[in-house]
Amino acid sequence: MNEFMRMAVEEAENGIRSGHGGPFGCVIVKDGKVIGRGHNEVIKCKDPTCHGEMMAIRTASKALGTFDLNGCELYTTAEPCPMCFGAIRWANIKKVYYGCNIADTDSIGFRDREFYLSPADICEELDRKECLELFEEYRNLEGKTNY
Repeated sequence: MNEFMRMAVEEAENGIRSGHGGPFGCVIVKDGKVIGRGHNEVIKCKDPTCHGEMMAIRTASKALGTFDLNGCELYTTAEPCPMCFGAIRWANIKKVYYGCNIADTDSIGFRDREFYLSPADICEELDRKECLELFEEYRNLEGKTNY
């Protein structure tokens, strides 16, 4: 077993045995060194965004003092859901290794598959003009970072 995936599995084991959430663990590696780790803490934190990948991204960003994790690799026990995949992309992580796939996740009762559908059935544009004014204000800021 790959040493970093083994660490991700250990993270997941720690989380499920502590009652923190599902069997999802993650480590983030840069230059062969673990810089972030996390496991699912949805139940513990009562926060639906506390997936293993999200927790690992938070610890890696804190360790490096940046939101840009370019040059990092992510190892996770399950294929990232759309939320986590979005965070991975925003963090500039270029390589993801996962153990179980979405069908495996579905087989144990998680509903990741439904989040791959279009949000059109629950989303509606509202007050675009006012929001565009806010965007224009941001566009004119000096020294901004678009992340």
